[in-house]
Amino acid sequence: MSVLITICARGGSKGIPGKNIRPLGGKPLISYSIEIAQRFASLNNGTVGLSTDAPDIRSVAASFGLETEYIRPEALSGDTVGKIDTIRDILLFEESRKGSKFDYILDLDVTSPLRTIEDLTSAFELIRQDAGAVNIFSVNKAGRNPYFNMVERNPEGYYSIVKKLNSPTLSRQSAPAVYEMNASFYFYRRDFFEQSYTSPVTDLSLIYEMPHVCFDLDHPVDFDFMEFLFVNHKLGFELT
Repeated sequence: MSVLITICARGGSKGIPGKNIRPLGGKPLISYSIEIAQRFASLNNGTVGLSTDAPDIRSVAASFGLETEYIRPEALSGDTVGKIDTIRDILLFEESRKGSKFDYILDLDVTSPLRTIEDLTSAFELIRQDAGAVNIFSVNKAGRNPYFNMVERNPEGYYSIVKKLNSPTLSRQSAPAVYEMNASFYFYRRDFFEQSYTSPVTDLSLIYEMPHVCFDLDHPVDFDFMEFLFVNHKLGFELT
């Protein structure tokens, strides 16, 4: 059994300029994904692959022991390109170089580094035990619930609850459980990339609920908040 661990880091971020290599807790953001990828690889016959179109990201990754001959094609470098196509391309590159196929692919999102080796190990075991699942991704309990306190515009132009049950949901506690994808990691069976999937959310997906705080960096304030957690030792767990 073999695993390809992919780290996809595009240059030219608009929301948080240079975020993939911006310092966080005294180290470049990408270093957290590289270090846990290397540890997971050492435990699971893994290969770590970097997909980037930016020389500065490539240089920083190399300083943490992740070097690559792969160069992301220009067609996969825009901010509207889907992640699945990006992963598939480096997967085929690494398999060509290896001369055989991987059994699983683990994608680590650089902008959501709050994960532990225990998270990865537990999630990996879940998908290996369920032969029907094509993938598994990390989530947290959602702060809002479409059965209780989320609304959308209805055909009449007014606003109503997004999802309705046969009887009204009168409290958050009685609403069905829903989850937020936190983008931290995704495990895929190799067959996933032989199908026509364009999204990690399928009818055959599993979830791994994080037992701790986890969120991705979309806006500058997210970076400030995560930096606060690092500097003041508020995470409550060790990243690796």
